[in-house]
Amino acid sequence: MWKKGDYVVYGEKGICEVDGTTHLNIPGADSGKLYYVFIPVGEKETKIYSPVDNEKVPLRRPMNHQEAMELIEEIPELSELSVPQEKFREDAYKAALRSLDCRQWASMLKTLRRRRQNRLGQGKKVTATDERYFRRTEEYLYSELAMALGKKKSEMEEFISLCIRKREQA
Repeated sequence: MWKKGDYVVYGEKGICEVDGTTHLNIPGADSGKLYYVFIPVGEKETKIYSPVDNEKVPLRRPMNHQEAMELIEEIPELSELSVPQEKFREDAYKAALRSLDCRQWASMLKTLRRRRQNRLGQGKKVTATDERYFRRTEEYLYSELAMALGKKKSEMEEFISLCIRKREQA
């Protein structure tokens, strides 16, 4: 059971701080059921109530420093996200985000970067779907890495690139 002050990665809301547990006193809610109170990082005025026994929305602890560095080291070897048919591309993106698997997020970013470069190289625009999922995936992954590494989210892209270049030069 999570306790007040813990951080969790909660579904598609990203990193949240556990603000405790409560029983909801609202019509239609089971007053005997216990709920977590989550506050998304960066949204202090937002509260999310999730049943303690909720199995529908994935929940996990965020990466620690070592796990974050290991992930960054693995990025060059990660394969791109597999999308068997173009018409299912958005479904594949959604599934990768819902997985809460940082390696899938990194694979998805690799895929989206390559697709962006290819389209721009052909004189085409980046698709709205690709752009939307690129921003969301970058937000999820960079927020979690930044928290684990004690850095700002805005520093993560450059930090990852620097780590990869150092590794390639070694």
